[in-house]
Amino acid sequence: MTRRVRRKVAKKGKDDAVSLSYLEIEVEDLGLERNGDVDWTSLPDDTVIQLFSCLNYRDRASLSSTCKTWRVLGASQCLWSSLDLRAHKFDTATATSLASRCMYLQKLRFRGAESADAIIHLQAKNLREISGDYCRKITDATLSVIVARHEALESLQLGPDFCERITGDAIKAIALCCPKLKKLRLSGIKDVYADAINALAKHCPTLVDIGFLDCLNVDEAALENVSSVCFLSVAGTSNMKWDVVSHLWHKLPKLIGLDVSRTDIGSAAISRLLSSSLSLKVLCALNCPVLEEETSISTTKTNGKLLLALFSDIFRELSSLFAETSNKGRNMFLDWRCSKNKDKSLNEIMTWLEWILSHTLLRTAESNPQGLDNFWLKQGAALLLSLMQSSQEDVQERAATGLATFVVIDDENASIDRGRAEAVMRDGGIRLLLNLAKSWHEGLQSEAAKALANLSVNANVAKAVAEEGGINILAALARSMNRLVAEEAAGGLWNLSVGEEHKAAIAEAGGVKALVDLIFKWSSGGDGVLERAAGALANLAADDKCSMEVAIVGGVHALVMLARNCKFEGVQEQAARALANLASHGDSNSNNAAVGQEVGALEALVQLTRSPHEGVRQEAAGALWNLSFDDRNREAIAAAGGVEALVTLAQSCSNASPGLQERAAGALWGLSVSEANSIAIGREGGVAPLIALARSDAEDVHETAAGALWNLAFNHSNALRIVEEGGVPALVHLCSSSLSKMARFMAALALAYMFDGRIDEFAPMSSSSESTSKSVSLDGARRMALKHIEAFLRTFSNPQAFAAAAASSAPAALAQVTEKARIQEAGHLRCSGAEIGRFVSMLRNSSSILKACAAFALLQFTIPSGRHAVHHASLMQGGGAARVLRAAAAAATSPIEAKIFARIVLRNLEHHHQVEPSI
Repeated sequence: MTRRVRRKVAKKGKDDAVSLSYLEIEVEDLGLERNGDVDWTSLPDDTVIQLFSCLNYRDRASLSSTCKTWRVLGASQCLWSSLDLRAHKFDTATATSLASRCMYLQKLRFRGAESADAIIHLQAKNLREISGDYCRKITDATLSVIVARHEALESLQLGPDFCERITGDAIKAIALCCPKLKKLRLSGIKDVYADAINALAKHCPTLVDIGFLDCLNVDEAALENVSSVCFLSVAGTSNMKWDVVSHLWHKLPKLIGLDVSRTDIGSAAISRLLSSSLSLKVLCALNCPVLEEETSISTTKTNGKLLLALFSDIFRELSSLFAETSNKGRNMFLDWRCSKNKDKSLNEIMTWLEWILSHTLLRTAESNPQGLDNFWLKQGAALLLSLMQSSQEDVQERAATGLATFVVIDDENASIDRGRAEAVMRDGGIRLLLNLAKSWHEGLQSEAAKALANLSVNANVAKAVAEEGGINILAALARSMNRLVAEEAAGGLWNLSVGEEHKAAIAEAGGVKALVDLIFKWSSGGDGVLERAAGALANLAADDKCSMEVAIVGGVHALVMLARNCKFEGVQEQAARALANLASHGDSNSNNAAVGQEVGALEALVQLTRSPHEGVRQEAAGALWNLSFDDRNREAIAAAGGVEALVTLAQSCSNASPGLQERAAGALWGLSVSEANSIAIGREGGVAPLIALARSDAEDVHETAAGALWNLAFNHSNALRIVEEGGVPALVHLCSSSLSKMARFMAALALAYMFDGRIDEFAPMSSSSESTSKSVSLDGARRMALKHIEAFLRTFSNPQAFAAAAASSAPAALAQVTEKARIQEAGHLRCSGAEIGRFVSMLRNSSSILKACAAFALLQFTIPSGRHAVHHASLMQGGGAARVLRAAAAAATSPIEAKIFARIVLRNLEHHHQVEPSI
């Protein structure tokens, strides 16, 4: 006997990919027939260049190779002035192939040490700006070679992650090789010593913007020598001597903006800097705990200078920079961008402020310090949304990443702060993020998709994302050739697919096919994208229609491939969960059989039950449970070693989560429908762990353990094992105490199987060693079992209704008894002919309790609304059960419960007599 588990976590889509939008061109200009083929080589040169500008470097290079004309156009200087290599594998071979196009390259963004090593092979001697992240493995030697080859460099930024292997020696090399340097921002350097800073002061006369962020040591006194600096940030840098700073830095003649955020600066140093510096206009001190704890700061005089801190109204403070103050308190960043202000000094300040604020807000969101809820709700969210509209792409990216980060409370359990998420939504953040996601800049696409994914954990935000067209946008991004973009988009679809109301929309947007295609596209080397894609498909597969779509577009093969080949536990867990959900619709589609027939599927799932990770074991067992509802799958699972694996799993999960316990017992329940499997489970030692699981505190575990023991008890060898292993007290406890009616019902039926007389025939045949291995009193166990079966049946009886039904067989009287006796979930159980036959035979048992129990069971299996009632009625009609039921109903020695229940079963059989049998 089995029952299907339908996992709930949390219209057929089109197979076509999103079509490209391209410029309308007059047909006459091209000399083409209106209905003819488009000759792409006849497009005007400027149109081709415009199209090329919307492609990443790899696609540009590929398209340039199609013909001579496009090769020339693809090498146009304007297309290769800037490169963003972060999302692509960039090594020496790739750099060499691009070198011929990079003669005029001026701006470069890269990621990682391998990319840094390859930069010199671009031979881009005119580079003006270099920006890199994931720089932990970059060494002094690599950086020194880069700057030596690019003497025209004006801007160098490495971060925000720590540059752990870069020292002051590399900074000296920068100073010596790049005399035109204007901007230097480095993160996480251990020691910025005096010689390095003095080298910058001596050799870089135009250096106006310095950032030594999150460094361990910076020589404060040496920074006084960099007289050209206008903007200086030491945010997050520790071990600063603030007394030295306050007495020296005010002497910097051009210092306009100073950022000391996330440091331990106090009010005394702040006051001295504000009062002493003649040039300073803006001092940013966000998230400085010491400063914020000092009450005296509220009385500090700023002397007309701007102090930005958590306790200040940042937007209002920014308004003091503008001559026009009538809009004081509004979003000054937005006002500044929209204005036609030609004040160069103000523009430089605001541009710098955007950068340092985006950096500090992101770092603060990452560390998630306590006590900032009020700041995030009142200012932080609005600041991030404003910075997302910056003209600086890296500021936009960090702001989007900040939004993705600051809402997260518990990354492990995907918990987000509802207030923060809804603050983003309330301030128009969803539309802003979707606009960024539609940008052709892949970095913006990735970070916007990440923010949308995290925010969509909140159901209200998910609804807003869907209503704003976000599902179509994310489905399109999931088709991106950029793995990072596709990964974050898949994460967004994963979170959105939790909502039942979004599943059909994802399918209609082509999201199912896009997710399946991702698995094939990144089958190796993309654990993050594979986990998200499989997780989204798992959620979608819980829906009947979507599960069919998953199968149609090749999802079964893709998911089985992951289960077989991927070694990352997150991917394994989601792939197994997806297969479990695909197999949960056995009554409405053929996916259950399709999964079982996929080569290697069952073997892979059996193997995953041995995983060291509990989540993987749980989902694999759940998948095997659902798959066991198909007869062919059930035997194939056993042939693949499923019995041994699942018994071992049940033996090891006594202290595991209820979810794993439920699925381990459930999978054994499903396999034990087969008599051969039932015998094998008993032989492999499956009885004892199931009895242990029956003692669990969780209702769901009660049901699956009782169901498995019920199936096992059908076999007399297993029945005796259950008695010998102490199963009777466990089943009695379930029968009398479980809060689950189904668990109590199945425990009662297992006890009835065990003591209907067959075990007595087998027990004397046991070997001497077996029979004496445990002191077991069958008579005592039988009395205990029958007593509690009787008590269980009594809970479903209504004396008044029974008396009325005994006096009259009127339908109304019988219906009243049925309503009281009905166990709703029992209608999902499907019995074999042998099982139905055993209950029919039990109606002849000398025990009045077993007679009543048999009639009660047959009542549950034939109630007209039951899923398998017609099947059961057909088995009973074919086996002559009606005669036995009439005898039980009429026998003077039958208890009143057996008589009344037997009459109801007869009425049910009459109801089904005109119904086409369904087996």
